[in-house]
Amino acid sequence: MNDSQHKVLVANRGEIAVRIVQSCIKLGLDFVCVYTAEDAHSGHVRLAREAGGSDKRLYRVSSYHDANELLAVADEAGATAIHPGYGFFAEDYRFARRVRRRERSLEFIGPSWRVIRELGDKINTKRLARSLGVPTVPGSDKPIYDEMEAEKIARSLYEFQQQQGIETPLVLVKASAGGGGMGIEEVHDIDLFRSVYRRIRNYAARQFKDEGVLIEQRIRDFNHLEVQILAERGAANIVHFGTRNCSIQSTGLQKRLEVAPGFEPATVHYRFDAKKVIEDITEHSLAMAREVKYDSVGTWEWIVTREGNPYLMEVNTRIQVENGVSAAIARIKGHKGVDIIAEQIRCALGNPLGYTQDDIDFDGVGIEYRIIAEDPDNRFTPWVGRIESFRWEEAEWLSMHTHVPPVSTDSPYDIPTEFDPNLALAIIWGPDLEEARRRGTRFLDHLVLEGRNNAGDALKSNVDFLRRKTELILLF
Repeated sequence: MNDSQHKVLVANRGEIAVRIVQSCIKLGLDFVCVYTAEDAHSGHVRLAREAGGSDKRLYRVSSYHDANELLAVADEAGATAIHPGYGFFAEDYRFARRVRRRERSLEFIGPSWRVIRELGDKINTKRLARSLGVPTVPGSDKPIYDEMEAEKIARSLYEFQQQQGIETPLVLVKASAGGGGMGIEEVHDIDLFRSVYRRIRNYAARQFKDEGVLIEQRIRDFNHLEVQILAERGAANIVHFGTRNCSIQSTGLQKRLEVAPGFEPATVHYRFDAKKVIEDITEHSLAMAREVKYDSVGTWEWIVTREGNPYLMEVNTRIQVENGVSAAIARIKGHKGVDIIAEQIRCALGNPLGYTQDDIDFDGVGIEYRIIAEDPDNRFTPWVGRIESFRWEEAEWLSMHTHVPPVSTDSPYDIPTEFDPNLALAIIWGPDLEEARRRGTRFLDHLVLEGRNNAGDALKSNVDFLRRKTELILLF
């Protein structure tokens, strides 16, 4: 099937839905969007109406989480492919498998379901990494059911940390079947290990019907780096779009500001060889991608300690929020304007990349600000209310991605309470770190974001938090 014959179902909402539609338009692809009642006034709905010319490109659904409803829309609209965005079904291998195996098969714009299944299992990912000599967080690479074996691993981790000069060694005890931070405790005293192990084992049995427990070193004082991978179908050509640093986060460890590249040794002093660390984690990520025959966009997430030791955390088998900051510094055959979402779509529909790693260069520094209605001074609590003014100073070095429609006092936008209050992504480019910071500060200083809640209180956002953190980016 030629690209012009494809029709993409955008199975997501908000900023990512807008960007997928924009990429489809750029590629000359037809598309169809879905929305819920809460998103009736969202920007992706507005864009679908404007670009589509009729509501046939727009279907209302009861939930973005209902696979049956989404696939029914795909059939009704005649879609031939589905883009899950991020969140929802993006890393659900069962959904990806169903999309491909159903009687009316669709292209899944993401990795093959087998790859999602293989890398979505953190234990399996850890085993794969270790088999290739890729460093992972020290600890078990399988669920531990025996108390004596668990304690032996814990003691070895304590000794390992003491040898590294860590004054207060910590071990994490985690329910292997858990997720979302559930069933995890720190152990700071090895004599308390057994009681904590039993508590987590019992919790895991009750909550997950699986007593398996993982034992890992608790690593503190690190930077969070990512490697952006892209591969064509069949994995014959796999490239990377550099690294990014995602260390500035909320108290709940949610990313708030990202920078590309991941380190900047040319202008920032590090206690370790930052250039080598970047090279190493990139090569490790590519080695794993080749081993599993990775065939889409993906992100390898790393932690790097203050001593410069990198450890693989996990692999995200989807497009990520921060893909645009990597695109901002990438050049393909010397050309600016890399669209990683468009590249993901092209590859998923069977097109070759048309370039190799030798054709990709990097220029400057990119900063991505996640602009969110929240109160950073109160544990980043989401703010609920309406936006009455939202505007910024346009610049050639700025890209804004938002689903918030044009607003005014007479035409406000109510932030849906059913979803996270993410409002926009601002991506800044500068020829060097100093200029990127200067431009980022200028953008934030001129940003206008105003509104009220039902009590008449002024809108709260993380703009001041982002401004304070701008001077600290890439410092370690």
